[in-house]
Amino acid sequence: MKRRARKLVGVAAMLAFVTTYALMAMALAQARFVLGAPDLLQWLYYAVIGMGWVLPMMPLIRWMERPDATME
Repeated sequence: MKRRARKLVGVAAMLAFVTTYALMAMALAQARFVLGAPDLLQWLYYAVIGMGWVLPMMPLIRWMERPDATME
C-alpha cells in the first residue's frame, strides 16, 4: 500500500478511535467517583485521559509514515 493510501486509512481510523475514546472518557468523567473526587485527583484524571489516546495511536502513526517500498 502506498503512503498516500495508508494516510487515508490511518486518518479514518484515527477519527473513529478518537471519537469513540472521547465519548467514553466523557461518560466515565460523569461517574460518581470522578465527580466526588478532590480537585487534584480530578485534574490528574483529566490530564491522564486527555493524553491517553496518544499511546494507542503511535503504532498507527508509525505505520502511516513508513516509506513506500521501492520496486527494483
